[in-house]
Amino acid sequence: MITSVFVYPTETTYGIGCDARNVEAVKKIFKIKGRDAKKTVTLIAADEKMVLKYVAKPVSEIARVMDVYWPGPLTLVLPASAYARKTLAPGIIRRDGTIGIRVSANKIARELSQHIGGPIVATSANQSGEPACYSISAVRRAFKNSPLKPDIVIDEGRLPKRPASTIARYKNKKWEIIRPGSIQL
Repeated sequence: MITSVFVYPTETTYGIGCDARNVEAVKKIFKIKGRDAKKTVTLIAADEKMVLKYVAKPVSEIARVMDVYWPGPLTLVLPASAYARKTLAPGIIRRDGTIGIRVSANKIARELSQHIGGPIVATSANQSGEPACYSISAVRRAFKNSPLKPDIVIDEGRLPKRPASTIARYKNKKWEIIRPGSIQL
């Protein structure tokens, strides 16, 4: 299992991640970001096949949305599968038994997940509550006072400023937008 914490580009901003199954690496991300341990983080999977391993079988409307918007900046909050409950680190599965997961439009993010063989943590590479970072120099400034640092930094240059991923959940046969972003459902 890969224990490194890495900064990587996504289709929206730079993210900080690790193998979502690695307890120590996930804890390190919370410490680096100064994130409240009661909050959860979302995931990026290599592809829809990987997503289906970690979530309960989606209803047809959810499957349709996956097919239309993935890869892309749409994080879906879905019930975690039994496999996810056994393998994902604490801090990933929400109290209601769901996880936030997407297939990123950024090739590097998908390849990291593919290489690791599981989903990666997908949280913004900044201190909790601070603005998103679109360059590695901004990421370095964001973490300069953090007692811990990421192990690896993947620099894809300055990223264009785009809205954060839309976070949505399908509940009572309709879409609930948890965080608005570039995708409208």
